[in-house]
Amino acid sequence: MEGALTLEKPRSNIIDLFCGCGGLSLGAAKSGLGATLAFDVDPTLTSSFQSNHPNAELKLTDVSHVTGADIRRHIGSPIDGVFGGPPCQAFSSIGQRRIDDPRRTLIGHFFRLVAELEPAFFVMENVRGLGFADARPVLENALEIVPARYKVLGPLVLNAADFGAATNRPRLFVIGFDPNRLSSLSVIDFENRKRPAATVRDAISDLVNVRPVTSVEGLDLWKISDLGAGSEYSNSLRSFDNTFTGNQRTAHTPEVIRRFKDVLPGKLDPVGRHPRLDWNGQCPTLRAGTGSDRGSYQSVRPIHPDEPRVITVREGARLQGFPDSFKFHSTIWHSYRMIGNSVSPILSAAIFSLIAERLESSLKLKMARG
Repeated sequence: MEGALTLEKPRSNIIDLFCGCGGLSLGAAKSGLGATLAFDVDPTLTSSFQSNHPNAELKLTDVSHVTGADIRRHIGSPIDGVFGGPPCQAFSSIGQRRIDDPRRTLIGHFFRLVAELEPAFFVMENVRGLGFADARPVLENALEIVPARYKVLGPLVLNAADFGAATNRPRLFVIGFDPNRLSSLSVIDFENRKRPAATVRDAISDLVNVRPVTSVEGLDLWKISDLGAGSEYSNSLRSFDNTFTGNQRTAHTPEVIRRFKDVLPGKLDPVGRHPRLDWNGQCPTLRAGTGSDRGSYQSVRPIHPDEPRVITVREGARLQGFPDSFKFHSTIWHSYRMIGNSVSPILSAAIFSLIAERLESSLKLKMARG
């Protein structure tokens, strides 16, 4: 059965903080480190989490109110891993970066829970702006909470395109591990996992030949018609029956259509600032937009390489590295918020496969020692 990210039942106690729709969890699950328990406060952005991650339990609650003791009582000990992406808007290079934004404190709560749970490893993801001079003290102060025995890598900036995705999406990571429970990790180890980026053509060219089937659970359902048109990349993301959701096209006005027709590949629409995708390049970073509590601003979506329209949700998901079996929201706006807030599952899988290997080698070493 095809599909690069087949979910596996969790074998460890793994905690996903600020889980969103579950991009990090998806890559972790592919590596056998899927979340046991996940937390987030947003019911909309997590609306499809449970269907995409049936082996994880989702708690809709504010992470700042959760304690390590709460988690231990719920799932037991020891805790093998903690990962997550605290809200990044307060540190985004395109945002206001206000020092009084309450979301800045959530970085501290992530590392507070790391200190309380004492996992074998942790992975924290955020935007590059967290490493800028005005925000770096927030990160450094939070890291001081972590027990001294942990080895900490980063902050590292890792780009999804460098690990085989079709999107140019650099993100900041801080990765730590207890050397008594996990074999050594280094920056070089992650460098050695890099491989050539997929292109826009690799990711979405086979979605030109699709037909609507019906709807399921309020989502539009489609099927790929030309089964021989895929690349290695797209074939790895196809579902077992070649169906997928989230392909409704945006209805543009005649004026916008005329404008989009004039935009060359790799160039920007001068009015809406929409970038036109190049078949032979990568997609720029897909942005999330905002929720209704912060103005309901929709993100600027790229223009399709050939057609005078913005890309669909499924095309955005393919570019990011989500498999076709992954479900988002019934509305385009919220689906794009899910994608724009997420880590590429391809990058996530590269990170967690390495961690899983080192956990396994540590376990074998302990067994050999008796």
